[in-house]
Amino acid sequence: MNTATAADGADEAPDSRPETPRRHRFEPDLRSMTRINLRPIASPMPLGFFTVAIASAMTACLQLGVFDAEARRAVALCVLPAFALQLLVSVLAFGARDVIAATLMGAFAGSWLAYALVMLSGAPDGLRVLGVFNLAFLCLGALMAAVTRPKRALWFVLLVSLPRWAATGLSGLTGAEWLTRTSGALGLLVALVAMYTAFALMLEDMRTEEVLPIGRSGPAHAAVEGDLAVQLRNLERQAGVRRTL
Repeated sequence: MNTATAADGADEAPDSRPETPRRHRFEPDLRSMTRINLRPIASPMPLGFFTVAIASAMTACLQLGVFDAEARRAVALCVLPAFALQLLVSVLAFGARDVIAATLMGAFAGSWLAYALVMLSGAPDGLRVLGVFNLAFLCLGALMAAVTRPKRALWFVLLVSLPRWAATGLSGLTGAEWLTRTSGALGLLVALVAMYTAFALMLEDMRTEEVLPIGRSGPAHAAVEGDLAVQLRNLERQAGVRRTL
């Protein structure tokens, strides 16, 4: 009986023994349960290249003297929508997990906005400022061209844009008329190449096969010609899926 009473008392008394720390519990491997959902979107690149073509043609005509100097504001107003359109293309390209195309189109969007604002404001020494801006943009374009060769559509547009940025930058700093004319002629070349690229991409999308040659190679070619397994390779390591960028 005493033993039973002692046992009952032991049950009622609080346990004075220190609690043992709980071990961290690790979740089981959830990779087999993980699902990554992809949302296909239409390619925004034709819109981006058509925008490059039209804006380049407008600025080239101003540099070649097709428009009078008083038409700068009108040209700036025509170029200003290019900012919004190419910004949209950049956002959609980021959603399509194409960081190169998204970066390039976003940079183009910023350049059109800067050009339009300077021309509309009539800021003093604006052409010299745009000259420095174009030379800085030339450095960005050279770095982009170094990594975009497999994406021949972007690469070709960049190749013809590099000398134009150089000529535009130097003409803004020096005021040399022949450099301005050269930049205008190169601008028309950029417009032609961008127009061809946009048209080729549209035909490819409509017919689900390459109609006009673009010259893809490497990963860019495999992304179009490969099967779904190629598309999803290393997906878990891409931005938006992994924890940090």
